[in-house]
Amino acid sequence: MSSDNKNKLQIEEDEKHLLLDHNYDGIQELNHPLPSWWNAMFYAGIIFGICYWAYYSFLGGKTLRDELAVEMTVVKQAQAEYKLLTEAYKPEVFEQFNKPENMEQALAVFTDNCLQCHAENGRGDVGPNLTDDYWLVSQGTPETNYKVVYYGSEENGMPAWGEVLSSEEIYQALVYVNSLKNTFHPEGKEPQGEKISE
Repeated sequence: MSSDNKNKLQIEEDEKHLLLDHNYDGIQELNHPLPSWWNAMFYAGIIFGICYWAYYSFLGGKTLRDELAVEMTVVKQAQAEYKLLTEAYKPEVFEQFNKPENMEQALAVFTDNCLQCHAENGRGDVGPNLTDDYWLVSQGTPETNYKVVYYGSEENGMPAWGEVLSSEEIYQALVYVNSLKNTFHPEGKEPQGEKISE
């Protein structure tokens, strides 16, 4: 093949109008521009990027952290509402557990969680005597005892059981404590707190 044939530019008739005027070392190019839709998307992307940057940098647009903070506030509010529902004493639930056939399970809950401070039969040890008519924090009623069991009493050394025991276990403990009230164990610890007359 001759050098003339090698250097001869092969171009289709319908592409001659695309031939650029410049010639570099015998090389000529055809101008195939990008599609107009591609250029439009490219420039639209630049404009969008500038607007996006300005919105989040100067115009107060919410960042992911801001949105997370708002969502966490909603979650915490829902948790607080749920906590109020679960923390509230429900007399109908107490009555549901306050039956002779449930006393064995109530004793088991008391033994597993309360015995170390209140001793066997609730006569008192580190914790107060639960068999007399004196009460340190509560009024001796299931409702006031519920708050003490759930929240505890730091100044009296009573731990909070609300996040340790299930709701069912708390009511079972209340049932057993209520059964001890005014039974006056002969080996009971000396009275502590205020005398509550029924």
